[in-house]
Amino acid sequence: MEKNRNLKNKHTDDLVDHYWGSINYVSSLIKASELKAGLILSFYGILLNFIYQGINMLLVSTSNETFLYILLGLWFFCIVTSIYFSIRCFMPRIEGKYDKNIFFFKDVISKFGTIHDFTKTFYEISVDEDQVFDYLGQQVYIISKIAAAKFKYVQRSLQFLALGLIVLLLIVIYYFVAIVI
Repeated sequence: MEKNRNLKNKHTDDLVDHYWGSINYVSSLIKASELKAGLILSFYGILLNFIYQGINMLLVSTSNETFLYILLGLWFFCIVTSIYFSIRCFMPRIEGKYDKNIFFFKDVISKFGTIHDFTKTFYEISVDEDQVFDYLGQQVYIISKIAAAKFKYVQRSLQFLALGLIVLLLIVIYYFVAIVI
């Protein structure tokens, strides 16, 4: 029994590093998805500024162009939908359906009692490596679920961004072919 305990402790440091490395990796994925969503929103800020400056010229020269207005409506829908999904990426995704966890910030202050109760529980769990790894594994799962949701929203935002750019290209082509020429 003592031999198994020593073997178990031999790799504990590596396992702790592995779990925390996994948590840090997934946390960096969450940051990356939010960075991408922020870049999409920044792009829209620049694009909409240019369009705002030139929209009067377009609308004056195309007063009775129904097809152009349909394209503009489709383009506006794509923009709004893309912006919606980018903003959804920034919304917190905290689920309360899981067991309390000493590594989850919300549980630390709400489910472990006073500061002294938490400190005592944290120590007791920290010296039991099976419990530590169980809690760390739960955290890896939970933040992976959050990262997957955020990347799903970024992907949808990018899809509507691409569709919107295609529609915008059609608007420009239609404008130059039907109106200018």
